[in-house]
Amino acid sequence: MTVETPPPIDAALTRRLVDTQFPQWAGLPLRRLDPAGSDHVIHRLGEELSVRLPRHSGAIEQAEKEAEWLPRLAPHLPLPVPVPVAVGAPGCGYPWPWAVSRWLDGEPATVEALSDSHEAARALAGFLTALHGFDAEPAEDLTRRPLAARDRATRSAIAETGDTFGTTAMTELWAAALAHRDPPRVWCHGDFHTGNLLTTNGRLSAVIDFGELGVGDPACDLIIAFTLMSAETRATFRAALGVDDATWTRGRGWALATGLNAYTTYAAVNPHVAAQTTRQITQALAG
Repeated sequence: MTVETPPPIDAALTRRLVDTQFPQWAGLPLRRLDPAGSDHVIHRLGEELSVRLPRHSGAIEQAEKEAEWLPRLAPHLPLPVPVPVAVGAPGCGYPWPWAVSRWLDGEPATVEALSDSHEAARALAGFLTALHGFDAEPAEDLTRRPLAARDRATRSAIAETGDTFGTTAMTELWAAALAHRDPPRVWCHGDFHTGNLLTTNGRLSAVIDFGELGVGDPACDLIIAFTLMSAETRATFRAALGVDDATWTRGRGWALATGLNAYTTYAAVNPHVAAQTTRQITQALAG
């Protein structure tokens, strides 16, 4: 029988899983990190490791995917990424695979800290250039859904939020983004936003959370230009990345679609998400 809901993912459960399956780490202290991501509960294990347990069944393939691909990607990328060191099996009542990875120090990137940093814009462009240029065919189907797969949901969200952001402007941008078909297929992070960037001493230090890693439209990773950057640093980012008009327009479309999805889902109950997604949508409309 498939278990769709795990037991409470607390320190006691995580401790049992680690101690049972990886006794070499049984003596290391364990501390839960809050807030954690929407897909995983994360505990720091000692000083050098982290433990990530999926919260829901939609994230259960991430551990094995990251364990296979991140060690291969890491040497080609100009910023550190969290390389997995072990994949745990279901156990102790917990139903899914889970991961132990190398810990990366840093604080989440913020608009206040980095929006005006041309250095950060160039560093992000360099990271995406390297990632999108990674030359390896996946051994399994890691194809990401195209932008057009979001059409119905995005048009519904446009209708719902038209009074807030402008129905005409959103409809025109969405139509322009969908007009550019058949993008190249490259390796993509897939969830490239401020929450998945780390900084140390005010500078970018790492990129994390590759759960959406796959092969698809490179424009999906341009969302960072609209979640993090100002108009000026966005221009630096675009020039350093060297993308054409079609890719940039699709990037604006990805930012609009994902921003609207989060806004309509969470904005009414989460002021932080409301502020973040409002910025994302308005910056995507501005270009």
